[in-house]
Amino acid sequence: MKKILWLVLLLTSGTTLWAQQVWTDKRRLLPDQLRNIPTGINIFHSPTPVWPELNTDTVNYPGRYIWKHLTTVSTQLGQLQVIAAGSYIWWKDKGWTANIKLDAKDFEELFNCPAGQLKPNRTYTFLKNYRHEDGLYAGDAIWFVLAKAKNGKLYKGIALVETEGELKPKH
Repeated sequence: MKKILWLVLLLTSGTTLWAQQVWTDKRRLLPDQLRNIPTGINIFHSPTPVWPELNTDTVNYPGRYIWKHLTTVSTQLGQLQVIAAGSYIWWKDKGWTANIKLDAKDFEELFNCPAGQLKPNRTYTFLKNYRHEDGLYAGDAIWFVLAKAKNGKLYKGIALVETEGELKPKH
């Protein structure tokens, strides 16, 4: 449990980065890693947009504000083996930038997906896919999952999550 909590803290703080040249063709919308791969995985964020709230659990989630949402993954194809997952964040002056990188083991722990195997018509959920910061700012992120079928064919799933930069207006 401590390992999972540490991983969640690391991931949600946005400190897990890899190669920065991830979006080389500015004429295309998606980062390079996600192009030319057929879609076969469904990803869903709830809620989106995500509004920040004052953080009451700074022991587990450092920062004054927290954006709470969950992320689900499923497929209708046959069994797929997760090989990578993570996110890219959008910066107005840079475009898509690598943010979070998960391997099959990380995915297994965070999404409660035994051995990183996506089975058809089952849903795997990252319940506390939280962002936490000291300051308020809006941002967009693309979450992705890459997985292989038994025949070696690679599939992707992508979903945009919007995080807002002000406390939710009271209606």
